[in-house]
Amino acid sequence: MKTKRTAQILAVSVLGLALSGVVGPAMAADGPGDGSGDGIDVSVNIEPTTTPGQLSMTVADNSGVSLTENGSDAAARQFTGTLPTVTVSDTRNPEDIPDGEFWAVVGQADQFTAADDPSATIGPEYLGWKPRLLTDSSTGAVSAGEPVSSVISDGSDAPAVGLEGQELLVSIANSADEIGTSEVNADLALRTPVDVAAGEYHSTLTLSLFNQS
Repeated sequence: MKTKRTAQILAVSVLGLALSGVVGPAMAADGPGDGSGDGIDVSVNIEPTTTPGQLSMTVADNSGVSLTENGSDAAARQFTGTLPTVTVSDTRNPEDIPDGEFWAVVGQADQFTAADDPSATIGPEYLGWKPRLLTDSSTGAVSAGEPVSSVISDGSDAPAVGLEGQELLVSIANSADEIGTSEVNADLALRTPVDVAAGEYHSTLTLSLFNQS
């Protein structure tokens, strides 16, 4: 499902720390410059620093995804693989989250380009995915994105639109109710025309975490 909310990509927040000092009243010296006056006690109360929580995304260590031919038919050649696990962690205090704020992880694929012939390409519209939530969804606060198919349909009910800005993971309740960690991956399926040119193709899949209101 494509988001219809107003979205902004997350920015990094920097916390500025200030010292809070308490200084006692000055004591009068007994005589000018004679060194006989009482000392002045200078004190400061330094509170412990705290690190604010944050909303963040990580991708499991990987060396890329290698798609292999699997499930080809008369309509298309099909190549499949699995997206590495994607984790969204929210460690913010609920009271620090604005009312009505939500978040989403969105995926965007570039076109596939043949390694030995840059003129041979396969558009991102031929790549689809089926996201799969890996963590407990009993609260219903977070959901995997809807599956999408290549423009050469796989015969399912998934929209045949390709992977051009699709949600992988999305919060479906107020963010203040979603503190914690959520994990997701996805089955990838590249369905190309049957007469696709032979070769080794490469693409980049970009995942972005957005907050939304």
